[in-house]
Amino acid sequence: MDDKIDEAKGRAKQAAGDLTDDDGLKDEGAIDKAAGSVKGKVDDVADKLKDAVNPDDDEDDSGDKAG
Repeated sequence: MDDKIDEAKGRAKQAAGDLTDDDGLKDEGAIDKAAGSVKGKVDDVADKLKDAVNPDDDEDDSGDKAG
């Protein structure tokens, strides 16, 4: 979820930089957006690796054992 926040923060900074002609703010925004994008991709890869290592281990344990 932090990745989406970083991307949104980056878009906001870039827009503010465009409005104020502040190149530094635009650059910060681009960095924040890129960081959010990378975080999202890393999370996706981590999830795929977990699924590959434990294919039968679902996050929803509702169907495992009757208790």
